[in-house]
Amino acid sequence: MKSSRIYVVPLQLSDPSLLDPLLTYLAHGFRVPVEILQRDLNLAKAYNPERNQYYSSVILADLIENPPVNAFRILGVTGVDIYIPVLTYLFGEAQFKGLGALISTYRLRTEFYGDPPDMHLFQERLLKEAVHELGHTYGLRHCAYPGCVMNSSTYIEDVDEKMVSFCRVCADIVRAGNPV
Repeated sequence: MKSSRIYVVPLQLSDPSLLDPLLTYLAHGFRVPVEILQRDLNLAKAYNPERNQYYSSVILADLIENPPVNAFRILGVTGVDIYIPVLTYLFGEAQFKGLGALISTYRLRTEFYGDPPDMHLFQERLLKEAVHELGHTYGLRHCAYPGCVMNSSTYIEDVDEKMVSFCRVCADIVRAGNPV
């Protein structure tokens, strides 16, 4: 049987190849094998036509239903705009100390803010949000340490200001929570 791993699930992405650097970074950063898992999820049931957005909690629940036996974590990466009812939008959502996390690329692209395309900045934002949401699955809350990837990100400028990595305290928690 394969060892425990992080599965990355592409969901309505225009270009799934953008996940290649993410897989490499997560495998190195979390020291757990990472691979793509194809899942055919019906995102339409999470769609709210009044908001023209997708309810992330519904997607997340479907994402973790019937996980592979060796799934340590499952990270969904979607191209749709996500929300929860109390917030206008989200970059991602995760189960605290749970199996699943979900991030959206929708608001990570520079073009969304009227700027020219910047693939390097987009990739950096994608990494930060993936690491941040996976951090929540390890039981990490939002961190007050300046620059830690676990800082809260309400706006895209918040994402841009933090590092792609954990502070020392958060990193120790993640290391302690990895499978042997």
